Amino acid sequence: MSVALGIDTGGTYTDAVLVDYESGRVLAAAKALTTKHNLAIGIRNALARVLSPERGGPAASDVHLVSISTTLATNAIVEGNGAPVCMLLIGYRGRVADGIDWAHELGTPRYVFISGGHTTDGQEYEPLDIEAAREAIREHAPHVSAFGVSGYFGTRNPAHELAVAALVRELTGLPVTSGHELTHRLHALRRAATVALNGRLIPLLCNLIDAVEATMKEWGIVAPLMVVKGDGSLMAASMARERPIETILSGPAASVVGAQHLAGEAEAVVADMGGTTTDIAVISGGRPRLNVQGARVGRWRTMVEAIDVHTVGLGGDSRIWLGADRELRIGPRRVVPLCLLAAEHPETVEVLEEQLRRKPNAQDGEFLLMQRRWSGGNGNESDFEAMVLAALAHGPRSLEQMNTALQYPALYARHLLALEDQGILVRAGLTPTDAAHVLGAYTEWDERAAQLGAALLARRLGCDSQTLCRRVLAQTSERVAVEVIAKLLEDAASQGEDGSDGNGHVLDSRLIAQALRPTPDAALMCQLVLRPALVGIGAPVATYFPRAAELLHGRLRIPEYAEVANAIGAVVGSVVCRVHALVVPDPETETFRVHLPDEATTFRRLDTAVCYAEERARHLATEGARAAGAAEVRLQVERRDRSAPVAEDWGEELFLEAHIQVTAVGRPRLADD
Repeated sequence: MSVALGIDTGGTYTDAVLVDYESGRVLAAAKALTTKHNLAIGIRNALARVLSPERGGPAASDVHLVSISTTLATNAIVEGNGAPVCMLLIGYRGRVADGIDWAHELGTPRYVFISGGHTTDGQEYEPLDIEAAREAIREHAPHVSAFGVSGYFGTRNPAHELAVAALVRELTGLPVTSGHELTHRLHALRRAATVALNGRLIPLLCNLIDAVEATMKEWGIVAPLMVVKGDGSLMAASMARERPIETILSGPAASVVGAQHLAGEAEAVVADMGGTTTDIAVISGGRPRLNVQGARVGRWRTMVEAIDVHTVGLGGDSRIWLGADRELRIGPRRVVPLCLLAAEHPETVEVLEEQLRRKPNAQDGEFLLMQRRWSGGNGNESDFEAMVLAALAHGPRSLEQMNTALQYPALYARHLLALEDQGILVRAGLTPTDAAHVLGAYTEWDERAAQLGAALLARRLGCDSQTLCRRVLAQTSERVAVEVIAKLLEDAASQGEDGSDGNGHVLDSRLIAQALRPTPDAALMCQLVLRPALVGIGAPVATYFPRAAELLHGRLRIPEYAEVANAIGAVVGSVVCRVHALVVPDPETETFRVHLPDEATTFRRLDTAVCYAEERARHLATEGARAAGAAEVRLQVERRDRSAPVAEDWGEELFLEAHIQVTAVGRPRLADD
């Protein structure tokens, strides 16, 4: 029997499952807390439970494939975390509209414009200034963890991107990503932003892969390691190290694949609620819908072809807080639940009790703790870093205690926020998970801490803690229903971002509110009915989804193993590699230009150009699938031609372009292949 081990590392839990690879039957499943300061600990704990000899199931030696899905990349983008990166923009200056806030668009203050770039037909726009690139690389290398390179029309000719990327490797040895490696589509600004995100994510995903590989070695597991991409397909871990951006929406993609495998619904809305996000996707005709225009995560519209998922910062660990209008808010930032914090640090209960005895303070009920070390701690840290290290060296501190330790809290406030954004510090506070503890809906950790945190916020709102927690659970359930509505309306209207109000809602929020919260004296009564099944995936779904389905008047499915569906989806997918080729005419030279991911070539005859494009695309797709870990490869070739009439009633057509897509599909390579 060939056994596949699926691992999903989320913001809160790390899940592990053992699956009979041939039949798809789940043999064992287990969960453990994700340990962000050292991912290997959480992975090791999950594996120890799923491979426990007491279970009498398969042993580590039976594992022939390991595959991981993760929400780490998605969560990092939603929360604004990531490693520092420098973008090298070739040929952008003077060719992109003025007034762009490049630091905001790229997500990094480090970017350099370099002369060069190409035209739409792949011809050199101006010579590459290789010396300027060399100077920029040397200047920024000491301050970043990765580089990104994006050339204007680099997808039509990658020569300048390749040259600058090679220079980065030669001078620094740091990871570097080029735009043409990630997409074949045209959109200079979005392509550059996607490259920048990829650079920011490399250290995060490499840490995860290192942790999994180390744990596999400890258990004596000798098997290929795969990672789930955002479209639900698999790629080898070695490839994922270089292209982590392709793992955004990895967790949601795996959950949809797992949900389809478990529920068997041909038409369904899959909602995956984790600790940080809720991800909503649609299964149509038994297959998940893909967004070929590029996945959206948070404020970012990437150019990564991925599952068409609606992601919102709402989960069991979302921060509960009061806005400036004193309205109750949930998310989007993830915090450590107070009940979990106290389970690991019991002394925090005394701090909460003391806060409840004195006058209310806006900072009550929130703590800071060290999530991982940074460059500080080696004796060369700044005074601020030294104070933070000293304050948090022995465990979490309340915000009030941190203010005392820092001496000048107002001066250092933005620096603390920066450390949170980088994932070095993490905040703890009241969450929906705490509210569930107070109401007895979930009682895994310290109920007393949850009760105290709820009481602190409730007195600021002028209500009791039970009332507050019922509001939190109701508001969370209603938000799930609202986001399902938003997703389906976006799909039906085919409007996407252009038809929304900025929050993803294409319909007046008052109408949705009237449908979900009808008032008896309203002149207009309406009701929304969800036709496909709502399939709930994730650990918290039993707490929030029954009410959400009730509001939608829909059928709820929570299949067996729903809490580990992501890990199941990680091992039931295939390896897929798509290669795109474009053939366009050049009227001036009466030739045909072939644009491929790694070259741009000219031919005198159309049939020769198309033949070469298809042959090369077949080769690249086959090699790409094998490099991604496929054992057997099947090819599918699609060709779409565009033409236009020469003149009305002439009956002649003018050839505009031929687009060729070759898709290579194969099962992942097993240890005994």
